[in-house]
Amino acid sequence: MNTMTLWHISLPEFAALAFAALLVGFSKTAVSGANTVSLAIFAAVLPARASTGVLLPILIVGDVLAVLTYRRHAHWPTLWRLFPAVAAGVVFGTVFLIWADDGIVRTSIGAILLMMAAVTVWRRRTAEKEDDPDAVTTRAGRVKARSYGVLGGFTTMVANAGGPVMSMYLLSAGFRKLGFLGTSAFFFLIVNVSKVPFSVGLGLIDGPSLLLDAALAAFVLPGALLGRWAVNRINQRLFEQLVIAATVVGGVQLLIR
Repeated sequence: MNTMTLWHISLPEFAALAFAALLVGFSKTAVSGANTVSLAIFAAVLPARASTGVLLPILIVGDVLAVLTYRRHAHWPTLWRLFPAVAAGVVFGTVFLIWADDGIVRTSIGAILLMMAAVTVWRRRTAEKEDDPDAVTTRAGRVKARSYGVLGGFTTMVANAGGPVMSMYLLSAGFRKLGFLGTSAFFFLIVNVSKVPFSVGLGLIDGPSLLLDAALAAFVLPGALLGRWAVNRINQRLFEQLVIAATVVGGVQLLIR
């Protein structure tokens, strides 16, 4: 991490990072997937690889707030099905980061996000009825969980962009709003904390980056409170549309940057 890069940030650039941190809090308690916009802002202000290390602790702060808010709504059978595949994806993503440049990373993640959004829209339009979350115990459910789990682990490791992938999985599995938020809250808290040693080993997290995180963390709480207020005013259909729209926006941003 380049200390000079971190601390020669203009006021407008810091304001952009603060807004991105606020958006992280909002996305964790309202519209999961919206933090792909935060990812794009961090990568625009900071060097692309360094931005992932700065953003990760901010995401963890948001995850803690989300767990405190929605802890009673988590669906643990889904989580246990996902974790082994996600672990494999994180390892694969770590290896990928060793040799891939920023351009390859952005293009790969953007394409995956758009593909997941398209598949989810198609599935929801053609399905006669929504799956129950317990369907993860079927053979087809296990295959789907493993596929999305590997993609989610990979994308969260290389670009902190696992949110949209897992959002697409939870929507396709038929989760309602609170179950969606509770399950994703625990999922990302556990996964993001597990990524910290890998990020430290890659040099993406160090003392200067943590100091910048400390300055930005205060903006996550207002965003989380705003999200908690907004989620009670968003119906299920609008909630799903916003999640998919945020995923598409994030994917396009990664492809055109």
